[in-house]
Amino acid sequence: MNKTLGFKLGMIAMLMLLLLIPLLLINGLIDERQAMRDGVLRDIAQSTSFDQQLTGPLLVVPYRKYQRRWIEKDGERTQETSTIAGHLYFLPETFDADLGVDTELRARGIYQARLFHTKGRISGRFKLPAHWGIDKDFDDYRFDKPFLVVGISDIRGIESGLELSMDEQKVPFEPGTQLDWMRGGVHASLPGLDGLQARAFSYGFDLALQGTGQLHVVPVGRTSSVDMRANWPHPSFVGNYLPNRRDIDAQGFSAHWQTSFFATNLEDAIRQCANAGQCADFSERSFGVSFIDPVDQYLKSERAIKYALLFIALTFAGFFLFEVMKNLSVHPVQYILVGVALAFFYLLLLSLSEHIGFGLAYGLSASACVLLIGFYLSHVLRSLGRGVGFAAGLAALYALLYGLLSAEDYALLMGSLLCFGLLGVFMVLTRRLDWARVGRAA
Repeated sequence: MNKTLGFKLGMIAMLMLLLLIPLLLINGLIDERQAMRDGVLRDIAQSTSFDQQLTGPLLVVPYRKYQRRWIEKDGERTQETSTIAGHLYFLPETFDADLGVDTELRARGIYQARLFHTKGRISGRFKLPAHWGIDKDFDDYRFDKPFLVVGISDIRGIESGLELSMDEQKVPFEPGTQLDWMRGGVHASLPGLDGLQARAFSYGFDLALQGTGQLHVVPVGRTSSVDMRANWPHPSFVGNYLPNRRDIDAQGFSAHWQTSFFATNLEDAIRQCANAGQCADFSERSFGVSFIDPVDQYLKSERAIKYALLFIALTFAGFFLFEVMKNLSVHPVQYILVGVALAFFYLLLLSLSEHIGFGLAYGLSASACVLLIGFYLSHVLRSLGRGVGFAAGLAALYALLYGLLSAEDYALLMGSLLCFGLLGVFMVLTRRLDWARVGRAA
């Protein structure tokens, strides 16, 4: 060696800092491509329909209540009448949903969005109290025609006409919910309900619904039962309630939810919505499934590039070991060329994963970099065996990195063990090295 140890280590550190520039540029490119992908997915959803949430059915009774009070005016007692308008809400006694879901891909350029098509039957039973549950001043109320409302967050996804079966009657649904707090949905007027007598009736309707991303259901019944089947093998169950049973295989999944009023407390939520106008809590008490692809190549590329500096440091450490143990001289330009080749791995990974998937893109990118660096180092280190050995070590590092990216829950443990193991190898290989002699100028 013709340079002091301190100068050599300082030069290596400076080169590593310089290599941060292309790595930061590639990281910015990952963010840019991810933002472009998300924008395309939003455009596809804008042209079709967004996430879907099914809320209801709810039975709604519009009313006006007349309030009378006596006031003193100019020494005379007069009666003043005021009117309060509102809605009475009734949740079904039972709510049953049997839903089948098929998914499909819609492409725009190189980007794809996953749409789902839901077809199923919603059914159950209502039990209504006499006088609409009003136990005093019933004569002060005036009621408009009651109606059944079903909330659908994006009504553009309704794929066929909706018709309500009410016992033996057929009633068509109309667009809109007629409720300020529930913007998207449909409603159906209910004939023959005057509220004077207690009444129970069954309901049911077929639903065909399209959406993207997630499908949510609000379990509105005192007892709610939802069965869902889909040809999507990677479901992510979301919301406030996990399924009681689920079965997932390569062909898809099936899941069953069972809830009660004790768990959902929707009666209190609908009361707050009616009395205080606080309806967000009612809509949020839902469960569902996300149909988003769990393999996000941009997220994995971003996670991979976080290990780039470690890769470069380990490669430069290998160079340094060859220098001090084999009395070879590696020029700074040779350091930087290998470092740039390592940085290009992440650019290749990003560009290829957009077309052929992350796993295959990772294998091709790693193979290309290992072959290029192995060929180059067989000349730099003046030995084919050394070049092949260095390439084999680099291939092992890429394999370990892929394991870290695949085992997200154990990434910290595996990364810690890897770094500790490499430190141990370095210490064993240099245990008999005279660093004082290495530090002196040759």
